[in-house]
Amino acid sequence: MSGFDEVLFPLALAFGASGGPERRTDIVTLGSGREARNTPWAQGRRRFDVGGAVRTLDDLHELAAFFEARRGRLRGFLFRDFVDWKSCPPSGSPGALDQNIGVGDGVLTQFQLRKVYGDASRPITKPVGDSVTIAVAGATLGGAAFSVNTANGLVTLASPPPPGAQVSAGFRFDTPVRFDTDRLDITLDAFGAGRVISVPLIEVLA
Repeated sequence: MSGFDEVLFPLALAFGASGGPERRTDIVTLGSGREARNTPWAQGRRRFDVGGAVRTLDDLHELAAFFEARRGRLRGFLFRDFVDWKSCPPSGSPGALDQNIGVGDGVLTQFQLRKVYGDASRPITKPVGDSVTIAVAGATLGGAAFSVNTANGLVTLASPPPPGAQVSAGFRFDTPVRFDTDRLDITLDAFGAGRVISVPLIEVLA
């Protein structure tokens, strides 16, 4: 992923953010009044606004410094979405059986981390490395039996799973995003306090 910094947006400023997944649906209304619906997107895209989390001058200073370091919209970074940042529900602890990520064929050793939402799925490209656990056919692997690329979410097993063996994973992860503005509008409300009306972030898809 070009133009990306593997740095996490300050967690204190992530609390209070608003936003979530976005879909694109094209709707055509037919002459009969019926609708034809279609989507050109294979997966959802997240949007957030962190403006509501910034209240003090120190918060504003930290946000401005982070914004400048990313050169506005130029460079991407990591954002922790506290609604969706684990292979399990937010209140749970990730386990190696949480998400099915592939089926062995006796040859393949690389598998992409992903999270399933009903009949939709999302590739996980920015896992938290030391949080990843892997199981093959229900048996959890030791740490030496696999490696994880935290830049793209690819898991490499030391040996290929046998044909038909289910490969599953548990993990924490961050969302790759960028600023969706090249300008910060900062308002000073009082001594030691301030705010920004809007600081939009948008997910960067691999």
